[in-house]
Amino acid sequence: MASSSAGDPLRICQDLFRESKLVPFIGAGLSIRFNIPSWSQLIDLIAHELGWDADVFKLSGNFLQLAEYYVSVKGSIGPLRSRMDKLFNPPDDRILASRSHMKLVDLGFPLIYTTNFDEIIERSFKLKGKDFRTIASIDDIQEAPSNVPQIVKFHGTFSDDKSLVVTETNYFDRLDFESPLDIKLRADMLGKSLLFIGYSFSDLNIRLMLYKLSKLRREHKLSERLPTAIMTSIGPTEVERELLARWDVLIVELDPIDRDRSMDEFWEKLG
Repeated sequence: MASSSAGDPLRICQDLFRESKLVPFIGAGLSIRFNIPSWSQLIDLIAHELGWDADVFKLSGNFLQLAEYYVSVKGSIGPLRSRMDKLFNPPDDRILASRSHMKLVDLGFPLIYTTNFDEIIERSFKLKGKDFRTIASIDDIQEAPSNVPQIVKFHGTFSDDKSLVVTETNYFDRLDFESPLDIKLRADMLGKSLLFIGYSFSDLNIRLMLYKLSKLRREHKLSERLPTAIMTSIGPTEVERELLARWDVLIVELDPIDRDRSMDEFWEKLG
């Protein structure tokens, strides 16, 4: 059991994986190696499309507010989504060369959660010839077969504009944590721990999720022998360590000098 490896987050991850009690939750950090545009670069694109100077535009609100403004002016997220879909689309050979993505498929997780809009994880499965089912709506949940790995698109997918969590309103709705995908997450994490890969502790959405999961576990005494979550991090501060420990979140430190190699090695050591 995980508690037998107390004090070593990597060993705890390995134990949880062997016992099928680990659920990956993947963020943008896993795909940085593909030079996918950052939020700041996307805002530059939005500014250009709206005829604004990018620096002036960025002073007019935060990223979510500026995306909200874009939708208000354009009438929909469609034009931006179309551009993002092309920019978040590395060639097959680069995906095949990513040790992390190939190992993620090989590890055989029955469930993978991600807040990434792109289809890089899905394409990794296709390139390895592995079956999977994308889950982005209540219809997907109802229709998904039980014997096929599920890739749960927690912030939506480019194939469905309505599912995307891009604007401030989208995020406010997501923070309610009462959508069908939220209910699915609460059910899926019973007796399991989430493995957060590619996130920053500065992400309010992730911090709120960790808090709510920790609160839920304590209120219902859910498997106190398991950590609420494990989070990979590059150079965590003492403040981050203390606050995450209060929610029973363990930290696996990655090498800040060579993040991609360090992440590759983490996946390969997992199982």
